[in-house]
Amino acid sequence: MTRKKDPLRSTEWFGGHEKGAFIHRSWMKNQGFPPHLFDGRPVIGICNSWSELTPCNGQLRDLAEHVRRGIFEAGGFPVEFPVMSLGESNMRPTAMMFRNLAAIEVEESIRANPIDGVVLLAGCDKTTPALLMGAASCNLPALLVSAGPMLSGSFNGEVLGSGTDVWRLSEEMRAGTISPEQFSAAEAAMSRSPGTCNTMGTASTMACLSEAMGITLPGNAAIPSVDARRRVLAFMSGRRIVEMVHQDLCMSRILTREAFQNAICANAAIGGSTNAVIHLQALAGRVEVPFLLDDWNRIGRNIPTIVDLMPSGRFLMEDFFNAGGMQAVLRRLLDAGRLHGDCLTVNGRTIAENNGAIRVLNDEVIRPMSNPLTEDGGIVVLRGNLAPNGAIMKPSAATASLMTHRGAAVVFEDIDDYHARIDDPDLEVDEASVLVLKNCGPRGYPGMPEVGNMGLPRKLLQKGVTDMVRISDARMSGTAYGTVILHVSPEAAIGGPLALVENGDMISVDASANSIVLEVPDEELARRKANWMPPVPPASGFERMFSDQILQADEGCDFELLKGRRGAAVARDYV
Repeated sequence: MTRKKDPLRSTEWFGGHEKGAFIHRSWMKNQGFPPHLFDGRPVIGICNSWSELTPCNGQLRDLAEHVRRGIFEAGGFPVEFPVMSLGESNMRPTAMMFRNLAAIEVEESIRANPIDGVVLLAGCDKTTPALLMGAASCNLPALLVSAGPMLSGSFNGEVLGSGTDVWRLSEEMRAGTISPEQFSAAEAAMSRSPGTCNTMGTASTMACLSEAMGITLPGNAAIPSVDARRRVLAFMSGRRIVEMVHQDLCMSRILTREAFQNAICANAAIGGSTNAVIHLQALAGRVEVPFLLDDWNRIGRNIPTIVDLMPSGRFLMEDFFNAGGMQAVLRRLLDAGRLHGDCLTVNGRTIAENNGAIRVLNDEVIRPMSNPLTEDGGIVVLRGNLAPNGAIMKPSAATASLMTHRGAAVVFEDIDDYHARIDDPDLEVDEASVLVLKNCGPRGYPGMPEVGNMGLPRKLLQKGVTDMVRISDARMSGTAYGTVILHVSPEAAIGGPLALVENGDMISVDASANSIVLEVPDEELARRKANWMPPVPPASGFERMFSDQILQADEGCDFELLKGRRGAAVARDYV
């Protein structure tokens, strides 16, 4: 491999015989690094979001060693560094509140240190966009290695999917059809190996879309976490990043507008998480790619969902991998003419070159385009006087008969109000009602938690009701399902129309017309707005920074001051 002709970025630290270079090399050598590692070879950062508090990422410490071996073999100098780890299963109030904080840490760690390229190790759903966002703002050569999904679960002879079956079993327990003891017994059966959720939740979605955008090596998305082939992929990623540095293959050459368009199409095909909308909007802002919420409608509509995975379908990620994984999905989309096949990927080849000859190994798991799980699987963007800046829903996880609906609002002012009243026998609600949850958006909770898929009232569950229209400014887990309208923008906490909804107001939803309407006269809404009082902002700390800087859902919930590429220019050395 021919070395990069221009001086490497790390040469600013380690090259020459000045006092500063002496200091930088000498202190690094106290770790046992030999002198020849400072001979001008690429210094490759291994950005590791490993943590025992983030179960999905628990195996990344092992994968880092395989990345390290690949870097050494290709003639690079690997240096591992930690970043804040975001685990949705443990963090409160929600890991989403810290995505931008982790992205800041990634960006500044890369910029402040002698790094020429970086391998990003991510797993749980917020870690993938956080690491990509931070690295994209520096725009060095980078590629992603995902933790990989956990093995399939099984309970009482039935397949058990992480996340998805939590919501199902929880509703069954509340309805009285299973006991608390049975519910508890499912815990160990669900999570039987390290790895991310084995359903098409946000972690799997972001891994799949990263592969569709070309920022990972082919095959990265679906290899199970404990499969030896994931270690091989990590090793090969270590080798490849050294070559990328020599080729100056920066992230902005991969993450183009066409790559984002491919991600929208891929998300429809896999029945991907609604959270992908927010994360891709934020990532596009970092690489300065024009990308609008309405692109999801314009590009993603009429693309069928062909991956039969929970929560939209039946199978799990291990089945998906055995059926050909994301490469097989991309082959289907390429054959249908739905992708920009000429998009460059991190291995130096195009999407079409990487995936055009891949075989689909199971037509049940990855269906033909002519026999889809859902005819129109793209994210639906709704607009109207209830959501002037947009709201979204996921058709592949919804009940078809509820995609067009009109019902009376049952309003919960916040999540505490919801928990206090949802199972009240006197709650005035029926199956035609529309559940409305306020003040759970980016500022309102704060952090925009995954509570949008509100559990149904117990008295309706006991009658056999399994779905209702639910509307909120919150998010929902990618493993969840139901006719759930999310990300209402502007949110209630900043005085959006959602804040003005009252019990009994009629709400009309028509997904085919991309419409959501609060049937209240403008004069009455103006009267309510005049009496609305904003919540008291946080007094100090990160929560105050978050509240002051956070953008709304339609803009990706990034911080205003973080949008754009700031590059990786080397600061002056003052030593």
